Amino acid sequence: MRKLLVIDDEPNIVFSFKSTLASSQLTVISASTAREGIELVKTQRPDVVMLDVRLPDLTGLQAYERIRQLDERLPVIVMTAFAKTETAIEAMRLGAFEYLVKPVDLGRLRETVNKALEVSRLNRVPALLEAKETDDLTADHIVGNSPVMQDVYKGIGRIAPQESTVLILGESGTGKELVARAIYHYSLRNLKPFLAINCAALPESLLESELFGHERGAFTGADQRRIGKFEQVNGGTIFLDEIGDMSPATQAKALRLLQEQQFERIGGNITVKTDVRIIAATNRDLNQLVAEGRFRQDLLYRLNGFTIHLPPLRERADDIPILAEHFLKLFNQDLSKSIIGVSPEVMTILQAHDWPGNVREFQSAIKYAMVHATGGVLTPDCLPQSCFSHSSPTIAPVISMPAVIVPGLTSPTKPSIPEFDLMEYVRQLLNDDKPDLYRVITQEVDRLVLQEVMAHFDGSQLQASERLGISRMTLRSKLRSLGLIQEKSTEAGET
Repeated sequence: MRKLLVIDDEPNIVFSFKSTLASSQLTVISASTAREGIELVKTQRPDVVMLDVRLPDLTGLQAYERIRQLDERLPVIVMTAFAKTETAIEAMRLGAFEYLVKPVDLGRLRETVNKALEVSRLNRVPALLEAKETDDLTADHIVGNSPVMQDVYKGIGRIAPQESTVLILGESGTGKELVARAIYHYSLRNLKPFLAINCAALPESLLESELFGHERGAFTGADQRRIGKFEQVNGGTIFLDEIGDMSPATQAKALRLLQEQQFERIGGNITVKTDVRIIAATNRDLNQLVAEGRFRQDLLYRLNGFTIHLPPLRERADDIPILAEHFLKLFNQDLSKSIIGVSPEVMTILQAHDWPGNVREFQSAIKYAMVHATGGVLTPDCLPQSCFSHSSPTIAPVISMPAVIVPGLTSPTKPSIPEFDLMEYVRQLLNDDKPDLYRVITQEVDRLVLQEVMAHFDGSQLQASERLGISRMTLRSKLRSLGLIQEKSTEAGET
């Protein structure tokens, strides 16, 4: 249950906020003095604080500074009855989340509180590198044990303690924000604020103002100075998602910020100094955008201090079983279900699908299937139709494929029968009481398929990976794990 603390000495305001905001997911607690509110911050650990600037015992800034000393990551929304008060602006400069003018529009109130609650969650909920680290389902996990994901974990571990800018590349839905949060949580700035901004979600003029702030009169409607996020999150970390959609003018200001850690607000001539770490991400080809003149090459150089490539889900199908297990546990809790697993047919469909929406699509598919499930195991009829539109949902019951020797590969382990009858092989394993059946069977099928494809292309991993529709890294990983490759060097035909 999340908590909102309202510090205000006007009972009518407190009653109005409780009536408007309290729900089954949010508890609203209150204090009528600054000291009482500060004590509740210590004991109740609220997710968000709403702070009036005029209190009977302390000034708004004094109260804000004491709250910030307790927790710099705690979002504080400042409230004032005076639109032009310098106190609210100064609190924003010092790191307050937002300020609202009384009487508060209830629509804007809900929107601001919801945004603050999300920022609080991003700051507090850790992004763990592997689900096996803990059974705590309140954390956000980056799930996967495949070799390509192990490389991602190593990259996070190497760069997190550094101050370098990080660029995360990957298709939509691969988990770029989770990786950014993992870098933040394992960094030396993890007690300072973290803020995520989607550059594609805001119009050009609004994005520049959001990031850098503006002075009064800078443009029509700018009736008050606004403190930008780079100034507000001083000492913390900012995640710029979809940076490839940033306008040229904003790119220029971002470049200066990266080079000198200083900037001017829109319409201002006073240089503002700040200290923020930038983590950027995009699903676009920045080199192509540079070639087209739509992205600054010098900015790309600055962003490229350290790059992490997130693989699409289709290139790490080996992770699908543990991803399914993770989301089953997560949604069992959320949906009050008790699904214990997925049928072999469903697992075949999940691993055959190419997942254009990546992990985000996979998560939605599992949740959809669980909502429509009537038993304790997910069956194909539970899955959304999209799972069948990019894949072959079944495997032929018989696979007849001779064992072959491929140049550069070790001798294969032959199946226990001359021609590989899949169903007979399954029955044999069942009769032999073999454990871990799914892994054993899929490995044997992988072995036969990869042997045949590699033989067809005379051992060329480049041609084989293109025909299979997987990356060379994934192919090498599979060959290695199956004992079909003798060395890590480039194979014949790859030049």
